[in-house]
Amino acid sequence: MFSKILIANRGEIACRVIRTARRLGIRTVAVFSDADAHARHARLADEAVNIGPAPARDSYLDIGRIIDAATKTGAQAIHPGYGFLSENEAFARACAEHGIVFIGPPVAAIRAMGSKSAAKQLMERAQVPLVPGYHGDDQDPSLLRRESDRIGYPVLIKATAGGGGKGMRIVEAASSFDDALASCRREAKASFGDDRVLVERYLQRPRHIEIQVFADKHGNCLHLFERDCSVQRRHQKVLEEAPAPGMTEARRRQMGDAAVAAARAVGYAGAGTVEFIADADGSFYFMEMNTRLQVEHPVTEMITGQDLVEWQFRVANDERLPLAQEQLSIRGHALEARIYAEDPDKGFLPSTGRLVHLAPPKESLHVRVDTGVEQGDEITPFYDPMIAKLIVWDQSRELVLARMFQALADYRIVGVANNVEFLSRLVASPAFARGDVDTGLIERERAFLFPDAGKAPREAFLVAALATVLREEDVARAAAARHPDPHSPWHHLDGWRLNSDFERRLMFRHGEDEITVVVGYARGHYELTLDGETTRAQGELGPNSTLRVELAGLRHDATVVATGERRHVFLDGRSYQFARVDPLYHAGEGQGIEGRLVAPMPGRVVAWLATPGADVEKNAPLLILEAMKMEHTITAPAAGRVVGFRFAVGEQVTEGAELVDFEKRA
Repeated sequence: MFSKILIANRGEIACRVIRTARRLGIRTVAVFSDADAHARHARLADEAVNIGPAPARDSYLDIGRIIDAATKTGAQAIHPGYGFLSENEAFARACAEHGIVFIGPPVAAIRAMGSKSAAKQLMERAQVPLVPGYHGDDQDPSLLRRESDRIGYPVLIKATAGGGGKGMRIVEAASSFDDALASCRREAKASFGDDRVLVERYLQRPRHIEIQVFADKHGNCLHLFERDCSVQRRHQKVLEEAPAPGMTEARRRQMGDAAVAAARAVGYAGAGTVEFIADADGSFYFMEMNTRLQVEHPVTEMITGQDLVEWQFRVANDERLPLAQEQLSIRGHALEARIYAEDPDKGFLPSTGRLVHLAPPKESLHVRVDTGVEQGDEITPFYDPMIAKLIVWDQSRELVLARMFQALADYRIVGVANNVEFLSRLVASPAFARGDVDTGLIERERAFLFPDAGKAPREAFLVAALATVLREEDVARAAAARHPDPHSPWHHLDGWRLNSDFERRLMFRHGEDEITVVVGYARGHYELTLDGETTRAQGELGPNSTLRVELAGLRHDATVVATGERRHVFLDGRSYQFARVDPLYHAGEGQGIEGRLVAPMPGRVVAWLATPGADVEKNAPLLILEAMKMEHTITAPAAGRVVGFRFAVGEQVTEGAELVDFEKRA
């Protein structure tokens, strides 16, 4: 076995590879960019090498820098993780040329599957079923449009070198084909350096089912069953589970055999994933083969009891597969949720910032957290905004859903917008609970998944008030302990007054509402009054902003994180943001931002979609902003006139920057 490997990746996958390497006694070398100088993966590895500036093209995608780091540190092999250079033919070839083992498939297999078009032509010859479409080399826009007309709308345009939902568009009608094609090509070029596309019929309610395959260099090839990755937004997976709901043994065998045939057709070795799109009638079609480990591999590990990274090491070391097909079996059910720094209520726009508070659920035999960040780390605009993968396992799907719901309720994140509550609603949605999944589930269940914010419950305000007074008392006790007379009654904040009672008024703002909680001090407890109703309250502060509280005899475990004037309250599986209001301070009215055309995140202007001076209607597209390699269209907030653009195409913008001068129509 190798004595030292380099991991050509970052974040949670680098940390994941380090965990297995450490268990096997393999030393690890991490690489990091300037933006990741203090990243968790760089801290965990035995050695770490700076490979350049923050942009991925100047660091994690720089083959020369990574090969140089491996050579200088004496690494015998490189694990590419997933994303970045994991499916890059030139990188795999460079490793071989420098005598470094590439922990992945042969160069020929990467080449064969690197182009979606070429891969589908190969699968067609191998008699693997394909979705009707055009996979040719001629990329003339008029030809692509004619082929789409022939296939019949809706069609899916997809980057041939793509992945992760980048460079993909659903086209409902011929009239929108040209714009969708142009957008796909821009996004594909930015993400993969290749703007070629293919066109396929878009199935109306398809399921995305993938098969984990593994092959060694001795002619052995098998599959480790399926994963259902149907629940997606913007073609990116949100929840993944294994086994797939409703999967029959006969269908599992058919899909597994097809996946193994696909792997054998390209002389595969190592870990790979064959992705299929399945129709409601039970038919399935080859989509693509990912020649790497997948983000969702932990659910396969949980139901099979196998460490797939260890299998990768052993295959790369010329060993045979640890098991044969008949020795593998499915045990229980597993579900993975991707925890992202993003705002579901704003179209899942990525969020950046410091993780002021980060408390994941406790890991156990049933709960696993794969992460590349810790409290205090930064989510930057340079890379994928994933915070963690939360994976749960149990004997049945019903038990798994309950475990996942509880684990999400225990997740505490402050500092960036995140999708934890959205995931909780998704897991609890009736359609997902009964296994009625397909790639359109999120859009179809919007009413359930995106409810109106509504008002915060009174208990949340009471908890915020109780946490405030308990912390003040904690600070006072600490100050008293440092004082020459620590027992002086003047140190106490217990509300005692001679011949009178004392009350405090704590005001919090939530949305447009200002709520006042009156705090009364009693012997051994507090009396909290809100809207004329008084509640007996007791509480005790715990570590990391936790709080054990009792309201009217009912006990709650809560977390209240204070960041400046903000109070982030986590209670009963929900989170709420309040602002502590100082009644002695009166701010000016200020100018609202409604209707302002500002950048929702840092990014780059890639296209103007309107002409300065043009009159436009409400929701007309004005500008395209690229952030984290995804395109976001800025639209008109009302009918009006585009006075001018503040940034030229190609310019970088910061979050909140004014993008367009716009006049509403009278």
